[in-house]
Amino acid sequence: MAYEAIRYSVEDAIATITLNRPDRMNAWTSVMERDVRDAMTTAAADKNVRVIVLTGAGRGFCAGADMDALKTLDPDDIKRRDALPSFDMNRRADWQTRNGYYPAIPKPVIGMLNGATAGIGLVHALYCDIRFAADTAVFTTAFARRGLIAEHGISWMLPRIVGHANALDLLMSARRVTADEALRMGLVNRLYPLEKLREETMAYARDLAENVAPASMRTIKQQLYDVPFQTMAEATAVANHEMMISLASADFKEGVASFVEKRKPKFASV
Repeated sequence: MAYEAIRYSVEDAIATITLNRPDRMNAWTSVMERDVRDAMTTAAADKNVRVIVLTGAGRGFCAGADMDALKTLDPDDIKRRDALPSFDMNRRADWQTRNGYYPAIPKPVIGMLNGATAGIGLVHALYCDIRFAADTAVFTTAFARRGLIAEHGISWMLPRIVGHANALDLLMSARRVTADEALRMGLVNRLYPLEKLREETMAYARDLAENVAPASMRTIKQQLYDVPFQTMAEATAVANHEMMISLASADFKEGVASFVEKRKPKFASV
């Protein structure tokens, strides 16, 4: 598929999806939404891809929704787009929503946040499994200052990442948050100087792609995103079941052999 609003590339088993409207700070549009979903679907199905990185072109990650597009937004269009096909029918309905499908992707998704991350841009950053940011990046929920509410599941995701009190602060005030504060509250995992962000993010992604079993990452990701809906006993029962499967797997044999033989593992793709 030829993309209009993103760039897509694969190198070293890493799929990079780049929001590509730098003249508008990668403001989100329906075309970008379509392109990102298609690229995520492609990367999820490609056995040559083990890790996905989402970033933005130019000075920002995503400055939020395109205001020009919002002026002409038809409420019926929201309903149509909310009815998109499920991303993965084997995953719970909570991860089949219009923008909240990243947890259903069976591969790690890393957000490489190179600049301003606002509104719907912040929503997509939160749905990434891991977030690395430039130390010059700024963040805002933005919604309340536009007369909107906490949309696209951010009211569920944000408090689970930064805590209830911090989430209320960020959502109700819609204030600007610096990169340092974002790191302190757990909104992002790591900060790097902008000129080192890509290098460090890709080094981390390559380490996952080269040294970690894709099947293990898939199962661990599913475990963590299912836990909020489980009791501890249920989560433990699932873990025990998955551990028996992993102990009998070729990946486990390869993981032990590569450690003993002091070589890189050759894990199967998923």
